[in-house]
Formats: sequence, structure tokens, C-alpha cells
Amino acid sequence: MFLAAFLSLMGAYGYVRDTVRGVTSPNRVTWGLWGVEGILGFAVEIQQHVGLASVMTLMLGFVPCVVVAVSFKNPHSVWRIGKFDVFCGLVSLAGLVFWFFINEPTVALISFVAADQIAALPTLRKSWIAPQTESPRVFFMGFLNCGITLLTLKHLTTGGVLFPGCILVTDLILGILIVTRLGRRLGSEHLLPPSPSVV
Repeated sequence: MFLAAFLSLMGAYGYVRDTVRGVTSPNRVTWGLWGVEGILGFAVEIQQHVGLASVMTLMLGFVPCVVVAVSFKNPHSVWRIGKFDVFCGLVSLAGLVFWFFINEPTVALISFVAADQIAALPTLRKSWIAPQTESPRVFFMGFLNCGITLLTLKHLTTGGVLFPGCILVTDLILGILIVTRLGRRLGSEHLLPPSPSVV
């Protein structure tokens, strides 16, 4: 688990550096919600005495919070928020509210994971239409982080597999989209929004 946390920090360092330099333009909707969800998930896992596996969840909250914080350092490194981003953010927040109040553990977990995946949609879209504004390293490191976490599970249960499993898949897709620039290759240039600017 400590190896997984170290890999997350390695990926985060590169992403934060690129954000400060204006090379990467993080979507604050995605990263902000990822930060909130990671911190909430970590708090719940501490209460439930999850153990070392909670270190992965802590990284999932800590890294996005740092990314959002440093995005204010460079006005040229912030992606312009559009209607799609706002819609995804509101739906994700609604999922978190539902998760907070529901008493059925399995339904609550599914709601939490759904909120996390919806929060990822703005960055997935951005990685498709403008991969040059993203840095893939943090996502590949996140993929390895979740993979290691899954390997440490003694018993494969829905509660233990669903959250890291979904993040593993999402991070892998993001990394591949950014590296291959598949969206640009398929002619998505006409979908590009205005240049990144301060929200």
C-alpha cells in the first residue's frame, strides 16, 4: 500500500509541475470533486477500520486537492468550465448527497462510485478533444495504485473491489486517450472550446 501511495505522489508531482508551468490545464470540476470524494471516502474508511487500504483512498483525495490549489498559481493553466462540466458537477454532487443519507451500504457505495465516475466525465471529454492539455503520467500512476490495492485484498468483495476497480479502468482510459490523442486523430478539432482561461 505504501508503494501504491508513493506511485500516486510520483504521478502527482509531474501533474502539479505541469500545471504550475501552464503545460497542463486541469478541469477544476473533476479535480475538485475527486478531492472531496477522496477525503470523504477516507474518513468513512477510518471509521470502519479498513486498515492500510485507506491509504489509497487518502491519496485519491489529497492529490486532487493539491492540483486544484496549484491551478490558481497560473491563470493560463485552467480549463474553461462549460455547461457540460457544470451539469456533470451537479449530478456528481447529487450522487454524493444521496450517498450521505442512504442507509443501505451497497446502494450507498454504488451511489458514491457513480458520483466519482460522473465527476471524471469532464476530464474524459477534455482528454478526447484536447489531449495536449493533459499529462498522462498521473493517470497511469493512479492505474498502478489501484492495481496494487486490488492485489492486496484478501477477499474480493463488492465493497473492496468496486471503488478501486472503477478508478483503475477510468485512469487507464484517460492515460490511453492522452498518449494516443485518439480524439484528435479521429477529427475532434472542431469540438475544441475556447482557449483555457481563469474560471
